[in-house]
Amino acid sequence: MPNYDVLVIGAGPGGSSAARFSARAGLKTLLIEKRPDIGSPVRCGEGLSKGWMAEGEVKPDSHWIADEVKGARVFGPSERRPIVLEAEKAGNEVGYVVERDKFDKDMASLAASEGADVWVKSPALAVIKDGNRIVGAKVRHNGVMEDVRAKMVIAADGFESEFGRWAGLKSIILAKNDIISCVEYRMINVDSDADYTDFYLGSVAPAGYIWVFPKGEKQANVGIGVTLTALKDRFDVRKYLDNWIKNHPGYAKGKTIQYITGGVSVSKVRDKFTLPGLLLVGDAARLIDPITGGGIANSYISGKYAAAVAKEAIESGNYSQEMMLKYEKMVKEKFQRKHLRNWIAKEKLGQLSDESLDKLIDIISEAPINDISVEELLRTVQQKYPEMVAELEDLI
Repeated sequence: MPNYDVLVIGAGPGGSSAARFSARAGLKTLLIEKRPDIGSPVRCGEGLSKGWMAEGEVKPDSHWIADEVKGARVFGPSERRPIVLEAEKAGNEVGYVVERDKFDKDMASLAASEGADVWVKSPALAVIKDGNRIVGAKVRHNGVMEDVRAKMVIAADGFESEFGRWAGLKSIILAKNDIISCVEYRMINVDSDADYTDFYLGSVAPAGYIWVFPKGEKQANVGIGVTLTALKDRFDVRKYLDNWIKNHPGYAKGKTIQYITGGVSVSKVRDKFTLPGLLLVGDAARLIDPITGGGIANSYISGKYAAAVAKEAIESGNYSQEMMLKYEKMVKEKFQRKHLRNWIAKEKLGQLSDESLDKLIDIISEAPINDISVEELLRTVQQKYPEMVAELEDLI
């Protein structure tokens, strides 16, 4: 029966971070991944911001960087003058466009290099409890069921978090407007601008957006996210994207070499994402930015926080809910205020007409904006276009 100080479930960025910093702290750590290949299949636009890397102790590496961009452009429905944002102010998906499978493998490699054990093709299938405390998981490894015991368990198994649900945490998202259905093509022979990631708002992607993330010369990820409430048929998402491509000659001439589908949660941060002996990180704690859909940075930082609390719990022998709440407090202080504001903005922007969105984009594109926070944007609207205040008053 394997015994560890820390068991981490899921080898995405959040899980690899939790395993890396747990192992660095001297804790015997196991990182498990249900798939045979970490990082595959890719289910991500592959945009990555830069601002979190110092805190996460991650150095940019040409091995996984496909393109470095100057910033982002946000287009309204008419595609007139866009909002142009420097990379540092453009949110969680702008800075680098990465090869996500290579990035994830490198993050897992960092965990292994610090001393963590890594098991692939090893799904967690059940929770092991001792009273109300989570003390491990039943794991299928090399075709054999193993009871993996651990003093602390960290779940980084995505926004649906099966392990969290098995442990007793509610994980089902009931509001359809809090789930985005996504389709993405990796395309070659396109006329994307390698210096910018582009976002297109409006009825081309109801209550969502179309993105173009350049991946070097003449290559780009071209994708779309549409809220479930705006869909009548599950094939509508792809139809919206195909129609947009058809109406843009620079992309219509391109060829698709990869097709990706998936869902993304754009909900509020979970009210509760811990139990005695269990911490949920990243997407499992609903830390995906509701505006951009970006989750890599938040996942990685939350994994580092989880490792710090796991170390404190193990050193003190205290696995109570009160100890686990230290992690919740750290995460909420870091992310919750901005996350909630962006969730409110996401809800409102999804209700605006194409005409209103064009006005909003026009106003903001002409205004000096020092910080791309929603608060700053709304103050600019209030100053430059007061007649729109009534439409946006619940945001302001």
